[in-house]
Amino acid sequence: MSFNIRLFRRHLEEDETLVTITHRHWLMGARSLFWPVLAFVAGILLLIAAPYRSVAIGVGMWSSCVLLWLVRNFLDYYLDAWIITDQAIIDVAWFGWFHRESSRVLFSDIQGVSYEIKGVLPTLLRYGTISVEKISTGASISLDTVPRPRKVEAVILRCMEEYLHSKNLKDAKQVQELLSSVLARELQQRELQGEDEDDEE
Repeated sequence: MSFNIRLFRRHLEEDETLVTITHRHWLMGARSLFWPVLAFVAGILLLIAAPYRSVAIGVGMWSSCVLLWLVRNFLDYYLDAWIITDQAIIDVAWFGWFHRESSRVLFSDIQGVSYEIKGVLPTLLRYGTISVEKISTGASISLDTVPRPRKVEAVILRCMEEYLHSKNLKDAKQVQELLSSVLARELQQRELQGEDEDDEE
């Protein structure tokens, strides 16, 4: 979790508490790393089959490129995530070394949360798509191949309920403070009017 916090902390506001980070299913990560790992192994096998200096130099250069490819694919998998906090859902997307996107949906702007598990493999491995619909635009954001989407939905709904409850309490407190200040002003004006009437008598 500390690795996650270091990677995603910059997306949080100062008064925000991280609840959980949801990544895509590990199978998607394994699939994205399959070809780079296979290319790396092929380079090692070539070096074993032909242990010459020129081959070693070529395999070294090949391995550097493959390592870069592997890191890029891993980050593409790992940095596509949903950050669920006590205030919002932050949808983080990574499209390459120089292209990142982040969008925030406050719990007060969420109309509904849903998930879908479709197909044999997703049903067996328990992963699916989770979607959140916004009130303001009617648009929805979604994250595919989420492990245990029902559990993620439950976490979002719990955080949403706690957020809205605390917001209602804050609003009620503000209304109470506003009413007490209006009442205090009204009482002060009546006292002043009473003093003015006494002076006139």
